[in-house]
Amino acid sequence: MRWVRAPAVLLGGGAALLSLLWMPALLSVASRLLLLPRALLSMASGSPPPQPSMASDSGYVPGSVSAAFVTCPNEKVAKEIARAVVEKRLAACVNLIPQITSIYEWKGKIEEDSEVLMMIKTRSSLVPALTDFVRSVHPYEVAEVIALPVEQGNSPYLRWVHQVTESVFNSSSLLP
Repeated sequence: MRWVRAPAVLLGGGAALLSLLWMPALLSVASRLLLLPRALLSMASGSPPPQPSMASDSGYVPGSVSAAFVTCPNEKVAKEIARAVVEKRLAACVNLIPQITSIYEWKGKIEEDSEVLMMIKTRSSLVPALTDFVRSVHPYEVAEVIALPVEQGNSPYLRWVHQVTESVFNSSSLLP
């Protein structure tokens, strides 16, 4: 198996998972585009643009948690990276999704590999630090690290993600 890598295209169960995850993100982008004229008018009038607000009773700020995706060549590598990001509190939880098939173009050739997909839940503000860490330990030449903001979800779970990653968030080296 080669240790070079480009962004993956998932087949099988992974495609269904990603389609479910991408749809809310696309809807969120579309809804924000519809608000763009209102934001431009408020800027022209001199009033500040609207800020993200907390969901009514949950206390969750939409987009403050992200789901990050990383592909790994095998389960051993995925488990090592998953355990390290949780121990370092760069993530609250990592799910490993085995046996995905990735088809991608790399250096002019179409490649196909079996991989393990990591689904990492973290604070959005920690995604840059998470990305740097993954790149430093990942065996691929180009590691896939992509993140999508979570707009909605189970409030107790989203609060838990914040609590678990609190000590890293408050670290002076990782403050936004």
